[in-house]
Amino acid sequence: MWRRRLLVLLGVAGLLSGAVPAIADPVGRPDAVRTAEGPVRGVVERDARVFRGIPFAAPPVGELRWRPPQPVRPWREPLDATEPGAACAQPSDFGLPESFVEDCLYLNVTTPRRGGRNLPVMVWLHGGSFTTGAGAIYDARALAARGDVVVVTPNYRLGPFGFLAMPSLTAESPGSQSGNYGIQDQQAALRWVQRNAAAFGGDPRNVTIFGGSAGGASVCVNLTSPTAAGLFHRAIAQSFSCASELASKQQAEAAGVRLATGFGCPDPATAAACMRTKPVRELTLSWPGGFPVVGGPELPLHPPEALRRDRFSHVPLIMGNTRDEMRLYVGLEFEARGNPVTPQLFEQRVRETFGGAADRVLARYPLSAYPTPAIALSTVVTDAGNTLATCDHLAGYRLASARPRPVPVYAYQFADRTAPVPVEIPGLDEGAMHATELPYLFTGVFGEPLTGPQRDLSNRMIDYWTAFARTGDPNRAGLPAWPEHRPDAGANVLTLDLATSGGTRLTDVARASNCAFWNSIGFGDGPREPR
Repeated sequence: MWRRRLLVLLGVAGLLSGAVPAIADPVGRPDAVRTAEGPVRGVVERDARVFRGIPFAAPPVGELRWRPPQPVRPWREPLDATEPGAACAQPSDFGLPESFVEDCLYLNVTTPRRGGRNLPVMVWLHGGSFTTGAGAIYDARALAARGDVVVVTPNYRLGPFGFLAMPSLTAESPGSQSGNYGIQDQQAALRWVQRNAAAFGGDPRNVTIFGGSAGGASVCVNLTSPTAAGLFHRAIAQSFSCASELASKQQAEAAGVRLATGFGCPDPATAAACMRTKPVRELTLSWPGGFPVVGGPELPLHPPEALRRDRFSHVPLIMGNTRDEMRLYVGLEFEARGNPVTPQLFEQRVRETFGGAADRVLARYPLSAYPTPAIALSTVVTDAGNTLATCDHLAGYRLASARPRPVPVYAYQFADRTAPVPVEIPGLDEGAMHATELPYLFTGVFGEPLTGPQRDLSNRMIDYWTAFARTGDPNRAGLPAWPEHRPDAGANVLTLDLATSGGTRLTDVARASNCAFWNSIGFGDGPREPR
């Protein structure tokens, strides 16, 4: 079932909504910046300047629903950039509010307070299973100030508004594939960065894209997208294996036709116009899930196929996952619902997932080796068999680093089992579950402050990430060495863990996660179909 289910990628839901009003512009203020589209005024804080809610494309409403992003209308009077723009339409998730707003193509910019020129630019693509999330959730002040970088956190269309594919929609926009509107938004934000980075002190010739979960998937998509070529110069994919396949044109359009038929829009000739009449709320809450679509100009090949064929942007890469990725999803499916994993349920799930290889899996992962059946199941599916798994990540590293023109790949695993968690699950040791690295890059992302030792590890992560953004190499004076990943080199994955003296060590995660075993039964290597 883990192999068949949809990608489960961390999401957190919407923030503030509303248009950005015009305000007066005092000449020479440090909180004022003139963009190519018009002036904006943000706020100057203790360590950073922050500009929130800047529109980077026209509102995708009315006839612009399900069309590629269009240029924003320029303005003359300064816009108030002190509050976030609307979060894109999404259901509630992790206890945060839903949003039913389509006018949501806004981004946020955070710079060091002292400013600067030609600073590295880091563009964060948020997670959320392509269904939830918003750029403004991620407080980048510490990242910008300590790393001396400019950080941009855009929204992009989600759910049906970002990823609905239908033949009638594809026919409306020759030269693009329906179902990739969210990816087109991301690339529109990257083009905005090319136009405007210098105004905020950034260098448009030195842009790093980074993202976690669905944002990590977005990094893989843009890495292999011809229409994103030249818009970035380094990339960091967190908790998503680029060895994973996404949705084909045929799969996505068939699912879209089924959705449209359920809304009373079965006629291919009128389905697009008919669906544009449907309310945002109904479409949002009816969305069954979806992913970027392979088969058009934005994504002509599945990411692993593009890597194999050497058809991707040759930029330096950081790639990695967390030590206990799947404890989040096992916990949410079972323990959080009052249905704890039992020994019988553990065996049932292993047999459903691994079929004829299940006896070998059960022998390699005996229940007696784990404190609870939930931890046993989480360990199995964290090691292999899905797009968050360690062995699947290693397959992605190998694809990226084994090209005729190899690119530098730096591999990591976040293993701090004391980290704040996205959700507390009674009866489960959450460990270093999915997304637990995020509070170490973005301040208070789960609302829990870091301890002193955790702040030290956070500083080290920020130093690595921003050194990489600056030069394409995370190594710098004062940091433990982080070697490039070599598939045959053994212990060369940087592990970030407070249980280790100094917070880092080099680990052979292939051995720790039994990847030779998983390869022997066909579950250790990509490509992976959507779960």
